[in-house]
Amino acid sequence: MNEKINLPVVLYIAVMICVIVSVDLLFFKHRFWERLMVNIGIVLVFGAFYLRFLKNP
Repeated sequence: MNEKINLPVVLYIAVMICVIVSVDLLFFKHRFWERLMVNIGIVLVFGAFYLRFLKNP
């Protein structure tokens, strides 16, 4: 159970969180449902990019 922490994955998740928070604060501060849909979309795009380009074969 001693798995090594993968630094690029941690940085990738940190960038994703920064993008989500920035978009929330800049565009959707008082709109709950729109913010939720955009956040889910951002996570899906980051997940697809990770699976396509960054995941080890």
